[in-house]
Amino acid sequence: MTPDNGRRLRVVQWATGNIGARSLRGVIEHPELELVGVVVHSPDKIGRDAGDLGGTGPTGVGATDDLDAILDLGADCVLYMPQGCDFDVVARLLASGVNVVTTRGEFHRPESMEPERRAQIASACERGSTSIHSTGSSPGFITEAMPLALLSLQRRLDAFAIDEFADLSRRPSPELLFGLMGYGTDPASFDTGRWAHGVQSFGPSLRLVAEAVGLPLDTVEGSGSVAVARRTTTIAAGTIEAGTVAAQRMRVAGMRDGEPLFTFSATWYCTEDLDPAWDLRPTGWRVQVAGDAPLDVGIRFDVPLERMGDLSPGFTANRAVNAVPVVCAAPPGIRSTIDLPTIVADLRTRPQ
Repeated sequence: MTPDNGRRLRVVQWATGNIGARSLRGVIEHPELELVGVVVHSPDKIGRDAGDLGGTGPTGVGATDDLDAILDLGADCVLYMPQGCDFDVVARLLASGVNVVTTRGEFHRPESMEPERRAQIASACERGSTSIHSTGSSPGFITEAMPLALLSLQRRLDAFAIDEFADLSRRPSPELLFGLMGYGTDPASFDTGRWAHGVQSFGPSLRLVAEAVGLPLDTVEGSGSVAVARRTTTIAAGTIEAGTVAAQRMRVAGMRDGEPLFTFSATWYCTEDLDPAWDLRPTGWRVQVAGDAPLDVGIRFDVPLERMGDLSPGFTANRAVNAVPVVCAAPPGIRSTIDLPTIVADLRTRPQ
């Protein structure tokens, strides 16, 4: 629960990767939040000042990997952003009286969680009188907050479609593009298992919004496709040979009465010269609403491609930081976007 004595909320940043480092900076600069702890996983980060890790001036808060030390801080909230989710750790935090805001996708819709894990987390929230909320940009803002706002204009809905586009040609991350995402590989050997991962990541959000407007989904289905480079192309991360994967599209469809009602598609491409040719847009989102108040909304990330790697973490981290006061004030439990009031950012910056 939020403190009733007017003090700033005491916050711990858990993990300082790309997203976590941006979140850490947001906490340090926020006028209503006080950074009291930082959890890191790399030995070379232990003991370093939080300001060094977040790109600000010194804070006097040193990084640690000691969970017990974090629990002893008596923080109001932990911003939980590791690469993997440790449910036992999350449960310990919640049971100790610490609220959790996370960019992990496991908590968007409680009903989508494994029953055993859901019961574990719900019980911890009850014991600690705490709440946990999962948010970010995608899934999060574009799959929950914005759809709910647009649907407030409708009295009939025929279809709701979200298209995400990402031009990765200037992203200097060979391990990400070639290692993890499979660009530059033979399309016949491309790992199509990522389509199932898309259902796990975005399905809960689609179900959440559909249920909120009284149109629950029957099933959520995943599919995808790839396109190859027509000619050998050099991008910031390296070289993509002609005939190898240069774009991929994942589609998650929320089905109702045999038709897709809510869909999310993500198109990530390294060149526009593709076979087959795809309809591409600049990095950003397109949201189309077919109903009695039809809409076609385009959101372009007005950032030079060379700077996307530096600025894109803020799209995810900032919403999580802005959610801290709302989550700390929420009733105990696993809280979805539907449960919480509108997240309003306090854009003042704390004087240094």
